[in-house]
Amino acid sequence: AAVAAMLEVIDVSICNVALPHIQSNLGATLAEVGWVVTGYAMASVVMIPLSEWLSERFGQRTYFVFSLLGFTAASVLCGLAPSLPWLVAARLTQGLLGGGLMPKGQAIMFQVVPKALQGMAQGVFGIGVLVGPVLGPTLGGFLTDGPGWRWIFFINVPFGLLTVLMALAFMPPDPAPAWADAAGQPLRASRAVDWTGILLLVAGLASLQVVLEQGRQYDWFASAWIRQLSLLCAIAVPTFVWWEWRSPHPAVDLRVLRHRSLAAGSIFSMVLGMGLYGTVFVVPIFAQSVLHYTATQTGLMMLPGALASAVTMGVLGKNAHRFDPRLLILVGAAAMVATMLNLATINPDSSDQSLYWPLILRGITTVMMFLPLSLATLGPLPRAEVGSGSGFYNLSRQLGGTFGIAALTVVLDHQMAVHRARLVELMPLTSPQLQERLWRMHEFLGQGGEGGDLIRRRALELLDHQLQRQAALLAYADVFRLVALVFALAIPLVLLLGKPSPQGAP
Repeated sequence: AAVAAMLEVIDVSICNVALPHIQSNLGATLAEVGWVVTGYAMASVVMIPLSEWLSERFGQRTYFVFSLLGFTAASVLCGLAPSLPWLVAARLTQGLLGGGLMPKGQAIMFQVVPKALQGMAQGVFGIGVLVGPVLGPTLGGFLTDGPGWRWIFFINVPFGLLTVLMALAFMPPDPAPAWADAAGQPLRASRAVDWTGILLLVAGLASLQVVLEQGRQYDWFASAWIRQLSLLCAIAVPTFVWWEWRSPHPAVDLRVLRHRSLAAGSIFSMVLGMGLYGTVFVVPIFAQSVLHYTATQTGLMMLPGALASAVTMGVLGKNAHRFDPRLLILVGAAAMVATMLNLATINPDSSDQSLYWPLILRGITTVMMFLPLSLATLGPLPRAEVGSGSGFYNLSRQLGGTFGIAALTVVLDHQMAVHRARLVELMPLTSPQLQERLWRMHEFLGQGGEGGDLIRRRALELLDHQLQRQAALLAYADVFRLVALVFALAIPLVLLLGKPSPQGAP
């Protein structure tokens, strides 16, 4: 279950560093190659809430193994893609088949593992979920710079087949499905399929995912296409909620949200997704655009934080039952606020060494929230409702990551423009300090023997580059402060979480 979840999570981000290579190899534009990421994310986010319904209809182990086999086969199709449409179609298939692996894997672990060992089990599961977003770009950078971008998909094949064999060997067999009697004969009254709910869900979540992933590229609401998708989402999502509450056989059981711990935990999970996926997205951009790192160097810079997450998950997983999970979440959220404020102190002299310890602390604090949050959110639920609850919990984290990336990107672009305008106002050409700096640049550049006009132009270009870099640093600091503020505002939600029984009731 843990390996399957890690495969699905890694494939969310493993393509990011390979997009320029895919673009040049398949002869695509930047907008077109973006669908390699958007298509996968759109398909997987639609399948998360549907995974419980599918497992009830066809059997938990059957659905899990089928998803794994399909995900692995789709990975092969991605690696063999001769054109971009082929690759995008294969990525859509990969997302549809792999989207349910994470919530289904987590639900299986909650249902099969005894309550007393759930902390350790969720620790093992969480290693893949937390390390995956960081390991994806690192692994993608190595494979892209080495054997080639197609191997970022072929690497799934041995691990996917191994996980299928483990699932067949160790997972308990499926009982008779809910729509059949004890003899396995179908029950006509329970066989209704909520096609209306499924269509509304696909329309709402798919359009939302495309808007969040592609909106920035198309200048948001300046594009008629983005406006139309936003309108579709605004109509489909509320209609879906209304329909599912009224449906006697809903595709997604929203009634599970009556549990206070699940409702509060899902909201906090969105914030955690923003901190997990959003910062993993922003920090590499900073490293490559400001520090001028390669994809491999950026991945190596992120690696210590991923290893810190894995070590902390192993230690905390064995000892989670000794602590109130709400206390751990509170400490982790406060530490995350402090870590983000520390990252906001970056300056023109910042380097990878300046980011080393903050990224390690970020990895540790994320674990301090992720593992206890899973226990405090899903632990108090009745076992029969863990599957539906896990789907909501994982969907909220996925949407939180998507919202976070979109919001942080918009804030970064906006603040960069604002800071640049303010810096320009503070640097009039008549300023004696500016004139002195330009004169020194003229002196330095004049050593090459170029003409006066060329030296002046190069001096202004160099000054503009320094100004743009300073504006970028100030904008990144604003982004980190925003993440700190969001985590601080989410802390009161901890009071609404439940405390699972350490030994568990029957």
